[in-house]
Amino acid sequence: MKTKVTMGLAAILGALMIGTAPAEAQIQPHKSEIHVYAGELFGDDLSDKAVSGRKPKLDDDLTYGVRYGYDFTESWGLEVSGGYSASTAKDVPGGDTNFNLGILDVDAVWHFTPRARVVGYLIGGAGYAIGNLDHRIGGTVAGTPVSIGGDSGFTLNAGIGAKFFATKALMVRAEARYRYLDRLVDKLDASLDTVETTAGVGWVF
Repeated sequence: MKTKVTMGLAAILGALMIGTAPAEAQIQPHKSEIHVYAGELFGDDLSDKAVSGRKPKLDDDLTYGVRYGYDFTESWGLEVSGGYSASTAKDVPGGDTNFNLGILDVDAVWHFTPRARVVGYLIGGAGYAIGNLDHRIGGTVAGTPVSIGGDSGFTLNAGIGAKFFATKALMVRAEARYRYLDRLVDKLDASLDTVETTAGVGWVF
């Protein structure tokens, strides 16, 4: 996972270095943006205890979604996004089971190179995550039977990204962000420290 994340960050930073020449502002005040994206969500432990000798984990898997942003100034904007990942709970008794994860975020966006060919930005905010297991995870903890299902909780995120404007209205976007998930299961839950790397296209209107 660390290698993939490092490569994603290196690509974003490389794009920013290439596109630092001054230009007319790419980010326009009082404009809206709509984005579609896909990428990878890297998993973590779902439970703080082993169930039948193994700790259930959220697997690394595809994530995708849509984002809407509004730019108040050249530098500052607000973004609302909805994402979905059809992932898997692995290392569980009886074999892997499907784990569907939905995330809603509200984020502040700071464009730190709004006049460059490639617009670099920092993003951060909070939201809500809902986890849904196809089958409850059954097993024992210290000899006591347990049954674990999906649950929901708050999420926090922060990241860095780049927007390359092919035209004034069309852009290509790539980013990497750290994500904290408070809980995704209803028993023996553990907070998750995850990373997302995504790429997509966006339109300004």
